[in-house]
Amino acid sequence: MQPTWTEKALSDLARLYEFLAPVNRSAAARVVQQLVAAPGILSANPRLGERLEEFNPRDVRRLFVGDYELRYEINQQRIFLLRVWHSREQR
Repeated sequence: MQPTWTEKALSDLARLYEFLAPVNRSAAARVVQQLVAAPGILSANPRLGERLEEFNPRDVRRLFVGDYELRYEINQQRIFLLRVWHSREQR
C-alpha cells in the first residue's frame, strides 16, 4: 500500500512551511521533508498509528512525527493521508 496525499494534507504541508520559513528556511524544509518521508513506514505497517474511535466505522489513525500529528485513513487496500498539523495547534 503506497500512501496517497490528499489536497488538504498537501495544503497543510504548504501552510506549515510558510509559517516556519520566515524564521528559518532550512529548518522549514527539513520539517517538511521529514513529514513527507514519514508515511513510507505505513506501506509495511499500515496499522502502526493509533486508531481514532470517533471516526468509526472509518479506519482513521494518527501517527506522530516529532511534534507533528499526521492523520490517515486505511480504505480497502489504500492509505490516504488526510491532515498534518503541529501538536500545539488546536485542531
